[in-house]
Amino acid sequence: MRVEVWSDYMCPFCYIGKRRFEKGLADFAHREEVEVVYRSFELDPNSPKSVDHDVHQMLALKYGMSREQAIANNKNVGQQAAAEGLAFNFDDMVLTNTFDAHRLSHFAAAHGKRTEVSELLFKAYFTDSRHLGEHEVLADIAAEAGLNREAALAVLAGSQYAQEVRAEEEEGARLGIRGVPFYVIDRKFGVSGAQPAHVFLGALQQAWDEGQSAGNETHASGDAGGGDACDDGSCAVK
Repeated sequence: MRVEVWSDYMCPFCYIGKRRFEKGLADFAHREEVEVVYRSFELDPNSPKSVDHDVHQMLALKYGMSREQAIANNKNVGQQAAAEGLAFNFDDMVLTNTFDAHRLSHFAAAHGKRTEVSELLFKAYFTDSRHLGEHEVLADIAAEAGLNREAALAVLAGSQYAQEVRAEEEEGARLGIRGVPFYVIDRKFGVSGAQPAHVFLGALQQAWDEGQSAGNETHASGDAGGGDACDDGSCAVK
């Protein structure tokens, strides 16, 4: 059974959802027969590499709320993250464009390390306040996952894996995905947002019970479009 996860490395609920999904998967009787594949999705493909405001201001500008409301919103999300054992450092997060981070994930996939690199990219952004738009930082993350740092730098310096990133984003769009995280099980079942672990477990069990059948129709649990802000379990694309 294959679970494909569309996510962005600057989406808080993608990291929270990752932990909740992992908990649900850990309780699944057939977990050893589940392949998890991470897919690319950019919340804001037009975001610049360097941003002159912080994540609180970004949220306020994007959703028309006050800075105080944005801070309260992020505090709430941080509490949800803490409940999953994650530490979110909102005050020091470095906003950037994640396209190169996604290209790095495809480089990692070519060497069987996409899952490891995805985890490191999430931690780098949300916990360690590292700049995911900087090639040197991304190369360091590749090395932390056991990949060749110089090879990673060479990939990032060019345009390799750009088409692969765009192809996965287009594929997600064809499936109707407008917000992340979004989980697709065997191209038959979809789960939208950072649902509780038991929801993921139930979806895995349902997919298993129905077996591998033909067809590509995806049935979603929850709204595939996400919400108006990153406060309802998913982040909507800009």
